[in-house]
Amino acid sequence: MTTVEEFAAGFREEPGYLDYGRVGPLSASVLAEATGQNEILAKARFGSVEGMRREDQRVRDAVATLTGFASDQVVFQPNTSTGLMHAMFGMTGDVLLSAGEFPSLTFAAVRASQALHVVTPTWLETDHGRVTPGQIKEQLTPGIAAVAVSLVDSRTGYLTDIDGIRQVIGDRLLILDAIQGFGVVDAPYEVADVVVAGGQKWVRAGWGTGFLALSERALDHLTPVFSGFTGIDVDESWDTVVDPSHAAKAFSVSNPDLIAQARFSAGLEEIAAVGVPAINAAIADRVESVLDIADEFAIPVGSSRSSDERAGIVVLEPQPEQLTVLAASLFNHGVTATGRGQSIRLSIHAGTGEETLDMLRAAFTSYASAY
Repeated sequence: MTTVEEFAAGFREEPGYLDYGRVGPLSASVLAEATGQNEILAKARFGSVEGMRREDQRVRDAVATLTGFASDQVVFQPNTSTGLMHAMFGMTGDVLLSAGEFPSLTFAAVRASQALHVVTPTWLETDHGRVTPGQIKEQLTPGIAAVAVSLVDSRTGYLTDIDGIRQVIGDRLLILDAIQGFGVVDAPYEVADVVVAGGQKWVRAGWGTGFLALSERALDHLTPVFSGFTGIDVDESWDTVVDPSHAAKAFSVSNPDLIAQARFSAGLEEIAAVGVPAINAAIADRVESVLDIADEFAIPVGSSRSSDERAGIVVLEPQPEQLTVLAASLFNHGVTATGRGQSIRLSIHAGTGEETLDMLRAAFTSYASAY
């Protein structure tokens, strides 16, 4: 096992970085993996390129370890959006989801509806963007075949109760966009039928990495609309187009980026080595520190303060006329964060150190001095 301290030592970014909800800078192990794999491809020593094809099994095993799905229920994807497109274009029936979800989810549902006319988005009324089991239960209808939701809402930072949602939706499909919590939230992924995530945020594996995991129920209900020559049960099929596999691999189009798979595997394996609960606990401690600093300067917090309703995101909601000053103060003190609408989102990871917290406090001091 790896300690949290050893895991945190693999964070190479400069102090002041609080934007993992947008992109996580590559970890030391991922960077080393990428360097090694690129060197193998550059040299192309006899037999080495063929050996790189083992990365597909490696990455599926790594995803399986963290999700509880079997490795043959997992297929590599270049990003979350592609996996969600596969799921939504394969659906038939009504899909209940919030219009406030990250656009990857809403665009997939609407585009599938526009193109195939067999899936219909049904828009869920939410509590200020928070999707709860109670709201879903109230708005379920017999025609709803699936419910789609984010594990962590990208704007509010709200951690969704997917276990509770499963209990209220019965045997309908549960589609989970897990990217804002995957790798740092100890979620019961096995209660979902479709789990999609990318590795460029909290896993810190870079762009071009992701997965789609499917339950047996999902495989029975979803049609692999975009299924290429890699989505079959034989190695190759020349001259004849054979049917897609009845497995997650059916939802692949072409050969994957093997180096991206290796990067993703490295990120997932280091998470597994320390354990998601330990990482989550470290993040929770650092989130408490950020909340304390915000309270010290009376900066309103819009995200949940309850530990069971949050992951690594803290949303600041200053008065509209003070937003520009706060954003400028963070920028001037080298704090990287995301501003969206009338809020500023801070994303805190296990490697967030005291120097970063000091920079945040200095930014808040500068902001407070303006009033």
